[in-house]
Amino acid sequence: MTEKLLLRALKGETLPVPPVWMMRQAGRYLPEYRATRAHAGSFLDLCYNPELATEVTLQPIRRYGFDAAILFADILLVPQALGANLTFVQGEGPRLSTVTSAADLAKLGPLDNIDEVLSPIYETVKMLRRELPADVPLIGFAGAPWTVATYMIAGKGTPDQAPARRLMYGDPATFEALLDRITEATIHYLLKQIEAGAEVVKMFDSWAGALPGPVFAKYAIAPAKRIVDAIRAEHPDLPIIGFPRGAGRNYATYVQATGVQGVALDTSVDPAWAARELQPHACVQGNLDPLLLVQGGEALTLAAKQVVKGFSGGPHIFNLGHGITPDADPENVHRMLEAVRG
Repeated sequence: MTEKLLLRALKGETLPVPPVWMMRQAGRYLPEYRATRAHAGSFLDLCYNPELATEVTLQPIRRYGFDAAILFADILLVPQALGANLTFVQGEGPRLSTVTSAADLAKLGPLDNIDEVLSPIYETVKMLRRELPADVPLIGFAGAPWTVATYMIAGKGTPDQAPARRLMYGDPATFEALLDRITEATIHYLLKQIEAGAEVVKMFDSWAGALPGPVFAKYAIAPAKRIVDAIRAEHPDLPIIGFPRGAGRNYATYVQATGVQGVALDTSVDPAWAARELQPHACVQGNLDPLLLVQGGEALTLAAKQVVKGFSGGPHIFNLGHGITPDADPENVHRMLEAVRG
C-alpha cells in the first residue's frame, strides 16, 4: 500500500500537491458537529464519550476528504487528569482551579492516576484507527507544558499570560515544578495515544509567543525537547509536529533544538523566510489566515494558492495559521480545497 501523504511529507518528501487538514476541523462551524455536541450534553461529555468523539472526528473526513484526522479532545484534559477542577462556561471558555503556590501544587494527584481519567481518550484513538479510511492517518495531540501551565496558573485563558509570567518570576521553584509535572504527564499521555494507534503527534504551544525571549529556550524549547526525546526513545520513526505559535524568529531555534519533523506556522510567519530557514530542517505546516474561511471569495482562492506556491520548494502540509473559527462557512472549505488541490 502507498504510504499516507501526510507521513510522506513529514518524512521530508516534497509532494506535487501538499496534504491538507485543518486545526479544529471537527468543530462548531459544522452543523453535524453542533448536532452531536447537543446530543452529548456538554463539551467535556463529548470529549469523554468515545463513540461521539469518534463521530465528530470523522465528520470533516466524510465531508471534505482531508488527508489527516486529528483526535477530538482538549489540551486541558491533562490538568483535569492531574486533579484540577475543569469546567467549560458557555461563551467564556474553560475555568480551572488554580495552581499559584507550592501548597496548590501539592494538592494535584500523582502521575500514576491520570489514566483513570484519560482512558476514554485512548479508547477513542482505538476506535478511530478502526473507522478511518485506510489512507487517512490519525494525529494525536497534547498541549505543550508552558501553554497548559498558563491555564492552570490563571484558571482561564488570559490575553497576555501575565499570571503565569508573574509566578515564573516570583516563585520559580513552584513554576518549574508545575512545568515538570505537566511535562511528565504529557509524555505519558502521548505515549498512550501512540500505543492506542496515533500515527503522528502534535504539541500545541498556543501561547509560546507570550514567553519573553530570554526564557523561551528554557520554558518552550526544553520541555518540548524532553517530550520529543521520550517519544523517540520508544518510537524512533513516529513523526512529531510542534506548534510554538507566535514564536517569530524563535521558530528556527525551536525546530533545530527540539528535532521535530514538522512545524506548524502561525499566520504571522512569512513563507519566504520559513522556506529559507525552516524547510531545510523540517516539514512546514500552514499557514492560511482562518478569517479567509469566513470571508471566502477570490481572496480565499488567491491566498490559498499563494501559500501552496510559497512552500512548493520543500515538504509542506497545507493548514491554517490557527484553528478554523465557528463563524466559518463550510462551503468556503470546499473552495480552499479546490484552490490547493486544483
